[in-house]
Order: sequence, then structure tokens, then C-alpha cells
Amino acid sequence: MGFISEFKEFAMKGNVMDMAVGVIIGGAFGKIVSSLVDDVLMPLVGMITGNVDFTNLVFKIGEGEEAAVLKYGTFIQNVVDFIIVAFCIFLMLKGINKLNRKKEEPAPEPEAPKGPTQEELLAEIRDLLKTK
Repeated sequence: MGFISEFKEFAMKGNVMDMAVGVIIGGAFGKIVSSLVDDVLMPLVGMITGNVDFTNLVFKIGEGEEAAVLKYGTFIQNVVDFIIVAFCIFLMLKGINKLNRKKEEPAPEPEAPKGPTQEELLAEIRDLLKTK
């Protein structure tokens, strides 16, 4: 089996194709979530916090041109953004799971009798009496 045909077989497997579709959908979904955070949630958070921007927080080590600048404020801002995005995705998935759970619930089955019915017991007694 040649290298090309082996690669073609690998690439056309269902798992690889599913993963490719997942990556593409994930990228598009990422844009939606980023827009939700940047355009809807962050203005509200900014209004509540008084438009605090952590990205200006820096720590300089050394003097002059050779000073190392640690931009820890950008890191804090990215952590806050991540927490907001993760919480939004959590809420979306929780809502989707709730909708799916309602669809999956089967109709309750009628309970089967736990033992023989009264008629079956009487027939059994009759048959026992006949044999004696």
C-alpha cells in the first residue's frame, strides 16, 4: 500500500472528517462567543466596574532602555476575559443539555402487575383441587 493511498484512507475516515467539521464549526462559534463577550458583556462589565482596564498595569525591572517590562495587567485582562467566555459557554451548554434532556425522556410505561392476577390465582387453585 502506497504512502498516498494510506494517507487518503486515513484522511477519509469518519473520525478525521468529524474532527474537521468540529474545528470549522468551533472557529465560527468562537467568533460568535467573542462577539458576545466583546460587544455585549464587556460593556456591561465595564459599566459596573467603572471601565477598569487592567492592560495598563506594568512592572518595570531595571532602568532606561534595557528595562524589562512585565505586562501583568494584560495577563489579568486575559484571565478575566477567559472566565467570562467560559461562563457564557457553560450557560449555553447547560441550556442545550436541558433542552435535549426533555426530548430524550421517554413516556412512562404502564406498570406491569407484580404478581399473578386474581383470576390466575383462582385458576391455579381450581387446577390443584381437580388433581386431588
